[in-house]
Amino acid sequence: MPLSTRAYVRLTDRTRARGIRVAGIAIIILAAGATLLPAGKTISSDMIGALLVAAGLIEAVAGSLRREVRPFAMSAGGVTAVAGLLFLLSPETHFFPTVTPVIGWLLLRSLILAIASGESKGSVRTWTGLSAGMDFLLAVLLIAGLSISTIIISIFGPTPELVASFAWVLAASFVVNGLLLLEVASSAKQSVAG
Repeated sequence: MPLSTRAYVRLTDRTRARGIRVAGIAIIILAAGATLLPAGKTISSDMIGALLVAAGLIEAVAGSLRREVRPFAMSAGGVTAVAGLLFLLSPETHFFPTVTPVIGWLLLRSLILAIASGESKGSVRTWTGLSAGMDFLLAVLLIAGLSISTIIISIFGPTPELVASFAWVLAASFVVNGLLLLEVASSAKQSVAG
């Protein structure tokens, strides 16, 4: 292989690693935005949708830059973007109806990431498994809290504590996903250096 071709491949790998790193940082910044959602009295469906669409598109682009598990990584981003579109296209004025699509999104995303974890290697496998586990745990917590939330919302409406806990679910998922992307970028950079 000519030296110029090898240098181009390395540059492409570095560019991929940088792109994935930027995506990870962007998703962590979106997590910070999700933590600010409870500042208002209610969470707007549009705001949730915009956060999910942005995170999904960023994750899908980062997934397209990956060498391993590309279809799974892009699918996880696609599922997130579709969940966001549901919020944007069908805005709800009450808090309760917005929880069900988030549970579905978390369960589907955790399944995709669990499969991707089995196809990954090394520390990326661990972080993919952690991301899948976090989304599954968050879905279970929402399901467990759903029956209690139904009673609370029926009587009192969406309380600030309930709104804040919902925002933290989004933030926790985004943070772990961002950390996963940073680990993928770090692994890609190490393979370039090696």
